[in-house]
Amino acid sequence: MEAYTSFARVYDTFMSDVPYQEWCGYVCGLLKEYGIADGLVLDLGCGTGSLTELLAKRGYDMIGIDLSVDMLEIAREKQVRSGLDILYLLQDMREFELYGTVRAVVSICDSLNYVMSEKEMVQVFRLVNNYLDPEGIFVFDLNTVYKYQELIGSATIAENRENSSFIWENMYYEEERVNEYDLTIFQKEESGLYRKYEETHYQKAYSLNTVKKLLAEAGMQFVTAYQAFTKEPPGEKNERIYIIAREQGKERK
Repeated sequence: MEAYTSFARVYDTFMSDVPYQEWCGYVCGLLKEYGIADGLVLDLGCGTGSLTELLAKRGYDMIGIDLSVDMLEIAREKQVRSGLDILYLLQDMREFELYGTVRAVVSICDSLNYVMSEKEMVQVFRLVNNYLDPEGIFVFDLNTVYKYQELIGSATIAENRENSSFIWENMYYEEERVNEYDLTIFQKEESGLYRKYEETHYQKAYSLNTVKKLLAEAGMQFVTAYQAFTKEPPGEKNERIYIIAREQGKERK
């Protein structure tokens, strides 16, 4: 699992067109549908904390976990500015630990696509199940096989901003269902010169049927799946889907 390093410096710049407020509203709507309007919530793969902060502002007590030191440093800088009470933990989602259980876990912006094998995904699901309250809810999204295979698998994407630019080259390996993307980043420094950074990331595509199987293997209950930001069932040409699962195995007190 690759951690963001160089790209962390420009991540928020190049994600500036992501409607985090709308994403937060959608996630909150899903949580409230299952009776979770407040309480302790874990943001798994929180990155720079953009969604974590918005959920905290909506009244949730937030914990954020991420594997990247660089991303968490930026999240903590945001926290200092906002004054929000968020606990950030530097941990791998495949082996994370909490001090107790939480009402819900969310994992957004294809964080789980970074889990590179079914065995490791089951590990993640088991840990989520372990740290959820009885019948607690897990809300997560995934980029789809269709998105990798048909839309970005052989695409090169480039963006140029005032103080930074990047080139994002994709290669999709259909047999393994793995998308490799090579990032080349140019970041302007105080001297006015640009420093070049390079890093490679890998994401894995999972079909909905596979996810259902892995949830069951981990002891979780699959609840439903939606086309992203709707209440419609997933279709063949969706780029992103949302999945809701429920904790199983604990008795209510």
